[in-house]
Amino acid sequence: MSLALEHADGSWSWMVLLASLVTQALTASFPACIGIFFADLQRDFQANNSEISWFPSILGAMLQAGGLGMSFSFQSSITVLGLYFVRRRALANALASMGISLGVSLWPPFARYLLENLGWRGSFLIFGGVLLHCCVAGAIIRPVAPIVPKTKEDPPLPSKTPAQGCLAACVSAVQHHLAFDILRHNAAFCIYTLGVTWVFMGLSLPQIFMVPYAVTHGVEEYRAALLVSTVGFCNIFLRPVAALVTGRPYFARYRKYLFTLALVFNGLTNLVCALSANFWVLIGYCLVYSVSMCVIGIFLFQVLMEIVPMDRFPSALGLFSIITGIAALVSLPLAGLVLDTTGNFSYVFYLSAFFLTSAGLFMTGGFYYVKKKEEKGTQLKAVETISETSLIQGPESQEGKDSSKEQPPPEIVTSV
Repeated sequence: MSLALEHADGSWSWMVLLASLVTQALTASFPACIGIFFADLQRDFQANNSEISWFPSILGAMLQAGGLGMSFSFQSSITVLGLYFVRRRALANALASMGISLGVSLWPPFARYLLENLGWRGSFLIFGGVLLHCCVAGAIIRPVAPIVPKTKEDPPLPSKTPAQGCLAACVSAVQHHLAFDILRHNAAFCIYTLGVTWVFMGLSLPQIFMVPYAVTHGVEEYRAALLVSTVGFCNIFLRPVAALVTGRPYFARYRKYLFTLALVFNGLTNLVCALSANFWVLIGYCLVYSVSMCVIGIFLFQVLMEIVPMDRFPSALGLFSIITGIAALVSLPLAGLVLDTTGNFSYVFYLSAFFLTSAGLFMTGGFYYVKKKEEKGTQLKAVETISETSLIQGPESQEGKDSSKEQPPPEIVTSV
């Protein structure tokens, strides 16, 4: 039995939760502060919006889909929670996602301070040192399987089957670690992956372009950086409350639909931001926006854990991250191209609203269709089982009745 199952929800699980929180605070929330450097990067490199947008886009794609730095830290911090928590898994995911909110609150003011004193080159050097703290968090996450001491055994007999070639071994490893079979046979996973891929086309646009949008409309740079921090600060308090409420049995049945409802609400909220660039209007937008973002952050991986069996979750998460990472790579350059073409930041928020709203509606319809199909299949299977049982028991009961009729009446002996 794995160590995770032996000590699920134990004392060390909470240390792992703390390590996951710190890792997500350092990695997943880091792209939120990139918008502060947009103006300086454009000036130094003499680039337009679509060209500069590749910088946070590549960073986000590597965070989601690959890379030897943030991706390994971020993906491990998510996967390990499903192994160390069973009964309190929803609460653990919500508390760990508070790290993203904490990072979104602290990264922008910190980046603004470093930019004013060290410039963007010095700021990135400091960022590298801060991100090295992921190594400390990684040391806390122990292996989930116990180390079994090696025993002296006879050497195995040589196998007569031919060894796999290099290409066949690579294909077998890819099929084992990337859950392509789940994508083919699990309709809910397919719908969720496609929907979230569409979501990632617009999810990060408001946080990246909010600061330059406010600055171009006369808001001071320091106050503009506080807008992103407001979203993160509100999420620090909203996520635990939302996790406790949605963790109750009544709401647990509707997690998928709460997630899609939050996506639609988030998309419609972005339309409000496009109407006015007044600082206090943007503050109100950030407060409302943070409500939907906290629900999205809580359920993004929780819904995936419900759709996919836990023993296949790491493989499913890898494939899920690669596909969504492609969307994260394309979204910001597309928004930058729209901004260069129109010269109006409002169209960026319209684009985000379109992606989020349409993805929420698509997943709502898809989940409802899969649920009805599964219920219909369960009913048909129950009817077939009853029919087979009646066919098997029918002849046996009839034979029993015939044999009882053929038996002669018993003789009663009254004397010897």
